[in-house]
Amino acid sequence: PSGLKPWREVATPHPDVASGRFSEAEFAADLAQVLRGEAGPEYGDPLEFYRRTHLTGGLRRLLLNALRRLSGAGGDPVVELQTAFGGGKTHSMLALYHLFGGGLDPHEVPGLEEVLKEAGLTQAPKARRAVLVGTALDPAKRRPKPEGMVVHTLWGEMAYQLGGVEGYRLVEEGDLRGVAPGSDTLKELFDRFAPALVLIDEWVAYLRNLHGEEDLPSGTFDQNLTFAQALTEAAKRSPRALVVASLPASDAEVGGGGGREALLRLQNVFGRLESVWQPATQDESYEIVRRRLFLPLSAESFRDRDAVVQAFMRLYREHRGEFPAETAEADYERRLKLAYPIHPELFDRLYGDWAALEGFQRTRGVLRLMAAVVHTLWSRGDASLMILPGSLPLDAGGPRYELTRHLSRFHEGFAQVLDTDVDGPNAKAFLLDQARPNLGRYQMARRTARAVFMATAPAAAAPIGRPRGVEGIRVRLGVVQPGENPSFVADALKALSDQLTYFHAEGDRYWFETRPSLNRMAQDRAAALDEDRVRQELVGRLRAWAKERPSLFAAVHAVPEGSGDVPDEPALRLVILPPWVSHTREGSEAERLAREILERRGQAPRRYRNTLLFLAADATSQPDLEEAARSFLAWKSILEDAPSLNLGEMDRRQVASRLAEAEAILNTRLEEGYRYLLSFHQPDPRAPELELQTLRLLGSGKPLERAASKAKNESLAYTEWHPRFLKDTLEGYSFFTALEPQGVLPLGWLWEAFCTYPYLPRLKGEEVLLASVRKGVEEGLFGYAERLEEGRPKRVLWREGGFAPSLAGFLLAKEAAEKAKAEEERQPPRPSTVEPTPSHTGPLPP
Repeated sequence: PSGLKPWREVATPHPDVASGRFSEAEFAADLAQVLRGEAGPEYGDPLEFYRRTHLTGGLRRLLLNALRRLSGAGGDPVVELQTAFGGGKTHSMLALYHLFGGGLDPHEVPGLEEVLKEAGLTQAPKARRAVLVGTALDPAKRRPKPEGMVVHTLWGEMAYQLGGVEGYRLVEEGDLRGVAPGSDTLKELFDRFAPALVLIDEWVAYLRNLHGEEDLPSGTFDQNLTFAQALTEAAKRSPRALVVASLPASDAEVGGGGGREALLRLQNVFGRLESVWQPATQDESYEIVRRRLFLPLSAESFRDRDAVVQAFMRLYREHRGEFPAETAEADYERRLKLAYPIHPELFDRLYGDWAALEGFQRTRGVLRLMAAVVHTLWSRGDASLMILPGSLPLDAGGPRYELTRHLSRFHEGFAQVLDTDVDGPNAKAFLLDQARPNLGRYQMARRTARAVFMATAPAAAAPIGRPRGVEGIRVRLGVVQPGENPSFVADALKALSDQLTYFHAEGDRYWFETRPSLNRMAQDRAAALDEDRVRQELVGRLRAWAKERPSLFAAVHAVPEGSGDVPDEPALRLVILPPWVSHTREGSEAERLAREILERRGQAPRRYRNTLLFLAADATSQPDLEEAARSFLAWKSILEDAPSLNLGEMDRRQVASRLAEAEAILNTRLEEGYRYLLSFHQPDPRAPELELQTLRLLGSGKPLERAASKAKNESLAYTEWHPRFLKDTLEGYSFFTALEPQGVLPLGWLWEAFCTYPYLPRLKGEEVLLASVRKGVEEGLFGYAERLEEGRPKRVLWREGGFAPSLAGFLLAKEAAEKAKAEEERQPPRPSTVEPTPSHTGPLPP
């Protein structure tokens, strides 16, 4: 609200709290900015950086290994930094970058001398350093250097940073051609410019941009992964080379199919290495802050505090019934002032629920936790009016450690609860805020999950005989600030109940515990499903699509078991290929199956090859589609098993709701997954090769309708055909000279030709051909005869309308029509002998 200051502008933490780094914020550290000289002193200046850095056990081990490696005294040559949440990967790389830059006096950095002494050194060796940040390097751009050369690839950039022009020359040819150098070349580079330190951050982000691209200057996706393999092999063989790379630990950081493949391939490269370093800040000990958390308030700060307190009191009094009754009393105003900037509800939870845990010291435990909390919020720029239970940064190492070390005495599963549901970039509450703007605007899902966790985790760890869970009225007290609508918490609680794994609800009471909820039951059942059962569900839904075929197609065949299931008849058909036989580019499994169906029906060659179109799923959609099908089947089985599972009425309603939601998601993903319409065309009638034409289906709606619309709009299937196009096609392929008498074509034979040969246009049906014939006769482009007598056309129509041609009739070239019409007009009528219509399976044009 206007005029109210956040706590950080009113209350200043004690310097020890404000500056003590219990867990570094990874997001602020930027290797690329430091390399360019654009970072602030807290990251760009080596001494200032180390003064602000807490040397945790994990970081000390990383620096010790690097000192040994770069001084030629052993150590691991390749280190992978991987954490499940912001664990300081980039900050750790900056520590390495500054330590080996030659501008740091270890005597000025507390703790660093001890690390050097353990490594048997008095000074860190100055190393040649290469910093490669995937989010800063653009794979589509070339990078000119002051010396005149232009760098294209990661290996070119690395070599230039390590050895300047001389280093670049070693890999120049591969850089220009986008071909990764071998490990021998890279070993030569490392040996010549030793000690060599290579730092690679956001590697997956860089590789993700290369996926599916073949003509970028930075080389292909595969060549870059070949470089990764060669890089690690070269580092192992060069005694004073160290490669440190960061990899994301989960799909949330990966970003799409290309990112997933890049991560898997890189993990295969690093998987053979033993030195996979994961900072575990929750296992670190933190110095207890034995004094007050905040400096005394000034007179002006007291006025700002009172304004905030009055705003909270107005909120509680204006929404009586939404908050506990005591919050509207004058004594609660007194408590707000005394506790400021920490909300009384948080103190109640800590001194009540948490202090009841064995081993949680009332004063020391609260001070340890709140020192870590205040430091983290101060560092992150938290703009809350007060620090509430919903404000606690449970993803940060300090607060997380302080909480889980007490809970773990009773049960080991609370770290998993935090990671999976409550806080951090992989937590479902965080993902809910990202996915739903109404929640994300105030981070309401995450704040609500934090408040419920703080209120219920102690009782879940050590039950004390009271009703489980916290009432919604107290959850709102732990979350809502002035300017926010209390009803947002109800929306968040509903979303958390639907989506989280360890979140339980019963009536108006909510709690976390380490026993999985119905959501986890559904996840376990989904994972256990047989693949055939999943495919059966998908096939059933696709075959239901086929029953609502668009009028363009005479039939739709969904997931035929073999090519024999697709009839060989002169009618336009759409074949829906299985979702697991998917398509991305030429040579895909979908193309292979489509060609098989196109060429044969069972064991026999297919005659009418120009009547088939194929609908294929995108390969990148396959994992999400299978996941949705498994989720639907899991929830369906839980609802069916509700009696044997002894589910209460509320649980049954939740399962039914989740089942409906899962089915909606499945239908959406199935519709979105079928993105490609495949068609085959024969460019040269004299050559047998058929070319694949792939059309991407854009927009929304039913895929069959989009396929029909795309086929018509892109002329893959004509529903109308101008007679001049018919005339040009017949003359262009010499149709009128293909049979005797020349200039006369049986229309039935012609229709079969259109259905047979992929070099001809594809028509919706015979009515399209006949309509074109009728209009062409009216315009005088060609003629029509109802029959032949002794090889001569009879009942000839030319430049006439009002008739209905049929496949039993004959199409006449313009000259033949003029001649036959003239002869017919000169001769008197006489009894006729009708010759049989020529066979439709007679000779066809070349």
